[in-house]
Amino acid sequence: MEPITFKFFSSAEDHPDRPILIFPDERISYQDLHERAFKVAKSLHSMGVKRGDHVGILMANSIDYVAVLFGAAFLGAIPVLYNGRFKAREIAHVTSDADIKIIVTSDQIDEHVDYGELLHSALPGLETKEYGNVGLQIPDAPNLHGAVMLGGKKFRGFIDETTFKEMGEEISDKEITSTLNRTRIEDPAIMFYTSGTTAMPKGCYLNHTVLQHAGVVGGVGNLGLRQGDKVFAPLPMFHTAFSQPFSGVLHVGGTLISMKRFEAKPALELIHKEKPTAMFPAFAMITNEIIAQPEYRSDSFKSVRTIVNVGPEDVLMQLQAKMPHTKQITVFGMTETGGSVCMGNHELTDAERAQTSGPALPGNEIEIRDPVTNEKLPPNTLGEIVARGIGVFSGYHKSPEKNAETFDSEGWFHTGDLGEMTENGEVIFSGRLKDMLKVGGENVASVEVEGFLSTHTGVKLAAIVGLPDEKYGEVPVAYIELEKGSEVSEEEIIDYCKGQIASFKIPRHVRFLTEWPMGATKILKYELRDKIAREFKKN
Repeated sequence: MEPITFKFFSSAEDHPDRPILIFPDERISYQDLHERAFKVAKSLHSMGVKRGDHVGILMANSIDYVAVLFGAAFLGAIPVLYNGRFKAREIAHVTSDADIKIIVTSDQIDEHVDYGELLHSALPGLETKEYGNVGLQIPDAPNLHGAVMLGGKKFRGFIDETTFKEMGEEISDKEITSTLNRTRIEDPAIMFYTSGTTAMPKGCYLNHTVLQHAGVVGGVGNLGLRQGDKVFAPLPMFHTAFSQPFSGVLHVGGTLISMKRFEAKPALELIHKEKPTAMFPAFAMITNEIIAQPEYRSDSFKSVRTIVNVGPEDVLMQLQAKMPHTKQITVFGMTETGGSVCMGNHELTDAERAQTSGPALPGNEIEIRDPVTNEKLPPNTLGEIVARGIGVFSGYHKSPEKNAETFDSEGWFHTGDLGEMTENGEVIFSGRLKDMLKVGGENVASVEVEGFLSTHTGVKLAAIVGLPDEKYGEVPVAYIELEKGSEVSEEEIIDYCKGQIASFKIPRHVRFLTEWPMGATKILKYELRDKIAREFKKN
């Protein structure tokens, strides 16, 4: 087994004063983050955290978040990243399912969520416990030994930050470095928990190879990262839309620009001020929010060579037209592939880069399979995207049935996503399999209709779901958020589609909203489906 080389260490030696992280109100250098993370490792070590243990992280984006992430990794422990939007039931599930030994959180309030109170609710009895070597003895979390609250607040059941720091003072550097020297690239590096839109969240182990592959190979080859580059990546740190660009940043000794919570106006101000060379907002709706700001200028992204956006082709073309100095690429992937399993090609035209997610990254393979027979399909044929290779994870935590369902006998991971492949091996993503509607026997890809609706000048964002129908099986329903100040009727939206897309693809009903049911980064379509089904059931 090959030992791992942490690029973070060499960059801390070569560029100690270079910022590794920039937030709107704070920043930290490579050297200072290295020192902070080492202190975290010592404190965790004093609490009995060792190689292979699970350390849960539940907090908002921050420098502390990354310090704990690295601190756990220095011990060969596995950081388990709680989705910051999880509620008590989901947090309780993750804590138990992942056998969390230590939870680290913060008193920083994120989106009006008090994580201390949330953990009290998720883990009844925590508020009465005190840290000890025998564990906290909480029935719903039998492996939990302690909970740490960073920040200035003292909270019942938690070790406060001052005490946590003092606990590591007697630990020598050698005790940490000896563990580091035993870490191998095949070792588990991190565990994300998938969003769980249809079931409880599932643990997704990534080893060091998978964790770094998309960020390093894709970052240098496709994003075109160079030594010392600055990358704007504002999404939550519990998401691969952070870990993927951050891996690339570490490889080139660069700087990641982040935010505690994404807000469009401060984001644009940060871009104007820091002038990133690449951007990884990941989702077109995030970029569109920035571009929609009154202060946005056509040269606002002038410093940005490459930006990654995922969205319908029509939406991406609209965005590209507003970013004349920047090449936009799109990608395909998921948590299970460390972010991206394929990435767009710089050399293609604007239209081609908006349509295709590029070929498989080196070391990966992608095929299109028949969802029923699992037969390989020829180019330009719609089917399920399957992948395997060094950038693909090896299975879900404690989920043998799910693993049997998603991995076939040849080791291909079945993504549950629809797509096709061009003659040149470029992948075209067409949405989730479950987002494929069957209207009177005809297949309707939700993403296609959403992309078309986005071309209407009054439409800011659209989502298509299916409504059960006695005659056709199901019919399309459009949920739409309008541009500010726009007034558009249901009839106008339907008329806009007539003669432009096939009749069976035209939404039968249109509903307007101003707030979307959201997971970490995606619209929860099952909530929209349930909502429209309830409406028509009443009628």
